[in-house]
Amino acid sequence: MFYTDNKLQFPVRVDSPDPLFARALQQAIGGVEGEIRVAMQYFFQACGARGDVRFRDLLMNTAAEELGHIEMLATAVALNLEGAPLALQEEGARDKAVEAVMGGMNLKNLLSAGMSAMPVDSDGVPFNMSHIYASGNIAADMTANIAAESTGRILAVRLYNMTPDAGMKEMLSYLIARDTMHQNQWMAALEELGGARGVFPIPNSFPQEQENQDFSYAYLGFQADGSAPAPGRWSEGPSVDGKGTFVTQPMGALGEQPDLGPAKPNSGAQVEQM
Repeated sequence: MFYTDNKLQFPVRVDSPDPLFARALQQAIGGVEGEIRVAMQYFFQACGARGDVRFRDLLMNTAAEELGHIEMLATAVALNLEGAPLALQEEGARDKAVEAVMGGMNLKNLLSAGMSAMPVDSDGVPFNMSHIYASGNIAADMTANIAAESTGRILAVRLYNMTPDAGMKEMLSYLIARDTMHQNQWMAALEELGGARGVFPIPNSFPQEQENQDFSYAYLGFQADGSAPAPGRWSEGPSVDGKGTFVTQPMGALGEQPDLGPAKPNSGAQVEQM
């Protein structure tokens, strides 16, 4: 169940409306790094969370917060569109109208939404939920969430550096801070699940003796001359999960050349394939 008090989570103020920046903000709403993505990701992870109820609570509370972020950004888009290109009373507004066209305003915001935000990215492509990761494995989901918040924070920082508007910087500074918290809370959740040595490899419920352990911790080199790839922490020494030792080895072909057999009759193949 969700509730609203019709107020924004954090103040949204636009000092100088900028239709081009409104288009950029759409990426933070409906882009693959955006708030629709994380809100739906945490929501569906919460709906499928089994076991310790605290993790479901953590996910659902954060999903509700992200819905509030969508509301903030949608308000920011609308405020940035106000005064251009429809308000033509003043010369400055007329200039804004020209800037909106020449500067690349997404006309969908005008033509389809009446100067409002839409569930689309900065190119007007609708968000289609293809980037929602809810595996049913709490550790895998928390790991995916760290990546989601990291790319979201990168986007917010880029938007912060793109605008000179003090009001927009204030809003984005808040969103960047929340991304910092969310990265840390997901890492804290992984720590509570057992950290690297308790969580990995995911799923930790699969017996490792049933996997081909010759390759469990081997860093494979695919250089044509058989030389070793550049070394790193991942190429030698104890594995991060504490369950093996990294080794480096060249990888030769262990299988045979694939032979799929002749094509089926009436399959549309050439005679030479049958």
